[in-house]
Amino acid sequence: MPDNAASPVTPEIPRADRARRFSVAPMMEWTTREYRAFARGLTREALLYTEMVTTGALLHGAPRERFIGFDELEQPLALQLGGSDPGALAECAAIAEQWGFDEVNLNVGCPSDRVQNNMIGACLMAHPGLVADCVRRMRDAVGIPVTVKCRIGIDDQDAEEDFDRFVDTVADLGGCETFIVHARKAWLQGLSPKENREVPPLDYARVHRLKARRPELWVAINGGLKSLEACVEQLAPLDGVMVGREAYQNPYLLAEVDQRLFGAERPVVSRAEALLAFRPYMVARLEQGARLNHLTRHLLGLFQGQRGGRRFRRHLSENAHRPGAGIEVLDQALAMVEAVPASA
Repeated sequence: MPDNAASPVTPEIPRADRARRFSVAPMMEWTTREYRAFARGLTREALLYTEMVTTGALLHGAPRERFIGFDELEQPLALQLGGSDPGALAECAAIAEQWGFDEVNLNVGCPSDRVQNNMIGACLMAHPGLVADCVRRMRDAVGIPVTVKCRIGIDDQDAEEDFDRFVDTVADLGGCETFIVHARKAWLQGLSPKENREVPPLDYARVHRLKARRPELWVAINGGLKSLEACVEQLAPLDGVMVGREAYQNPYLLAEVDQRLFGAERPVVSRAEALLAFRPYMVARLEQGARLNHLTRHLLGLFQGQRGGRRFRRHLSENAHRPGAGIEVLDQALAMVEAVPASA
């Protein structure tokens, strides 16, 4: 953070805790290293997360670079792990610290059938003692923060006591100090992962009550946040906010995060400036053999609602996947967008 940033968070707070004031949620196939590099052209301060990586993949899968490789420009950066074996999670947390991640996060919120079958994700909310053991072992293995991302409940767990019991167990027995709470229940039977992000009603008040009851915990909220105004509102009773799909589908939301939530005094970048900042990274990745559409798919929402935005998106969608497509396709798409003021 620059010296002139009037951040509401003191510099003594560890980098991940400070950055967690605003974070971009881990999203499978979306928060790839390419997206994270692009996002850094819009916000320097926000905490970014990897896609969820399972312990099995990290310990026994393909070369680790495929799962957890990143560029320094992506930091501050957290690795989200999926798993329920305390020993394996501790080993993976140690790997995360060795690779330079600023935080390691345990997924206790994903509702998909695939992860449930491996005792990963939201189903772990029914096993707070196991989660506490996992967190304790991870904390013993590393010096970086170990955090938990969870829901407010699952299935027929509707009493607030169930949520409170989960948090208290993981905090008191596991030593967890940070909870990022998706303010919806997860229905493990009967709803798809997509429906679980939309159908169960949001209950922000339950997360607010948790923070009021356990003020010593760092509590951030996730779910349904679509504007910085909504984020600012949530930061009154809470410590942090996490934005998911909106930060991906409408990435320019990130452009004012540093100024409005961290007190940075540098100018807000324009959409074109953010794109041009990402261009050298794209050129380098293309030279390494990456396909253009794997890079440009993260840019499709950048000019949402702007003059020429549809032409920009259509040109990339129709041409970036073609064999041999190079950076000129991006340059052509940008030329289709009418000049947008830096303040737009």
